[in-house]
Amino acid sequence: MDTIITIYRSGVDNGLEVTGRYESGAWVNVVNPSPAEIAELVTRFTIPSDFLTDPLDVDERARIEREEGNTLILLRTPRREATEADIPFTTLPVGIILTQGLVITISLTEVDVVAEFLNGKVRNFSTGNSTRFVLLLFLRTSLLFLRYLKEINRMTTAIENDLHRALRNVQLIRLLNMEKSLVFFITSLRSNALMLEKFNTSGCLRMNEDDRDIFEEVVIENKQAIEMANIYTSILSGMMDAFASIISNNLNVVIKLLTTVTIILMIPTLVASIYGMNVELPFQHSQFAFLIVIAFSIMVSILGIAVFWRKEFF
Repeated sequence: MDTIITIYRSGVDNGLEVTGRYESGAWVNVVNPSPAEIAELVTRFTIPSDFLTDPLDVDERARIEREEGNTLILLRTPRREATEADIPFTTLPVGIILTQGLVITISLTEVDVVAEFLNGKVRNFSTGNSTRFVLLLFLRTSLLFLRYLKEINRMTTAIENDLHRALRNVQLIRLLNMEKSLVFFITSLRSNALMLEKFNTSGCLRMNEDDRDIFEEVVIENKQAIEMANIYTSILSGMMDAFASIISNNLNVVIKLLTTVTIILMIPTLVASIYGMNVELPFQHSQFAFLIVIAFSIMVSILGIAVFWRKEFF
């Protein structure tokens, strides 16, 4: 993936305008920077290099660090993968660096929460108000988690409908991948919750009354997302156990049916084999011998079908 470094400023009607200057009140969005570009940013803003490299590690946990007047907020965000991907949803870290009056966001690849801001889905935010900008990033991340959790629930319901008549493990594997997504979500949400607690107590950003209301909403939405993820995980685990038994039972039903059909087909085969022997047999000199054998085979087969029907083998 190519490197993307774009500088934005809030323009008319709270829209974003692309600018080419690193200046106070700007938002610098960095995606997959090269080592040379990281070194350039470190030199320009005098920030620790690990502030720029840590967010590029997909396993990095959410946290807050302050060093030399610079603040790093590392946030875990949800990401919808491509349609053909085995695991539909994952999480990725996004680094939010506050330095010299501007905000730098850095990530390994384009993330959905940043796209919400770039696509104009977030209203009433300004790149010049770093506190409000960071809080809105927190809020949109929590809302994205909730939205994707609902999508996981809908996708699980669709798979459940297929499982009622499934004989193979394809649907169970799809459910397992859904469960992996939920595990990623729960781990990231809990990490974000710890980060939010430290954010509240560290005082790294000054919050007015309106900002405090947004922060409380972020905490509530994050807790709700954790509860939803836990509930969906419990439901999914029980569903996988139940449907594993259903698939096994469906297979047993098919095997029982095939066994029954095989036994029924063996009856005329047995009769024909006996009357094919080169010995004296009843009705062998009768002109109706063939019809008698066929009729006898049909009668015995019907009797066998009736017996199996009564025992509910069909």
